[in-house]
Amino acid sequence: MKRLRRTVVTLIVLAALALGALLLYGHARRHPEDMPWTALDLTQPVGAFTGRKLAGLVDDAPRCRALLRRAGVTFTALPARRDGPQCGYDSAVRLTGGAQDIAYRPAGLGTECAVAAGQVLWEWHVVQPAARRHFGRGVARVEHFGSYNCRRMYGRDEGNWSEHARANAVDIAAFVLDDGTRIRIVDDWEGGGPRARFLREVRDGACDLFATVLSPDYNAAHRDHLHLDQADRGTLGWRACR
Repeated sequence: MKRLRRTVVTLIVLAALALGALLLYGHARRHPEDMPWTALDLTQPVGAFTGRKLAGLVDDAPRCRALLRRAGVTFTALPARRDGPQCGYDSAVRLTGGAQDIAYRPAGLGTECAVAAGQVLWEWHVVQPAARRHFGRGVARVEHFGSYNCRRMYGRDEGNWSEHARANAVDIAAFVLDDGTRIRIVDDWEGGGPRARFLREVRDGACDLFATVLSPDYNAAHRDHLHLDQADRGTLGWRACR
């Protein structure tokens, strides 16, 4: 009798595992973006592992540029730059058009390719849909405080170097709708109106695409911008979202 019970339990466990595997296989076929082993494709929806795959492009600039091209995004590859042992970049790009329909101001923004790829998906899947939901209009341009800056974190004289020192970050200050409406983080973050809800939605959506997202909720130093970066945090790949 005990042997029969063990056999029945074993068969039930095996059946449950088989069913789970079948369900996982079906989900993987319908939603490859949710699987850690599928290749990143910028034309696909944002999935559970998209952010980690984007961060993985930091060390694979040729693949990053190929993914941008395949998605119809045009860009200019910037010459490598070195400003000492801790500062500079090797694979920065400047988005110029194609599938990209948001202008960045000031013009000429250049970031590491992995950050640019995150920007593209953020625009397509987060920023524009949120603007249409909250305002019935699209975003025409994004205002920023720049990317590359050879400095330590918070401009200190010692301590860890900022991701800005490698052009691996961008600071977003405002969004301008296609009717000219300007939504500034420093002015519109607080409150319960559509502007504040929009800003929080684009912040939360960025957390699925960037390794680090810091907003006014983090500290006073970020009261006027969203900091987005693709910091390399090793095999664990933990993410910072505040």
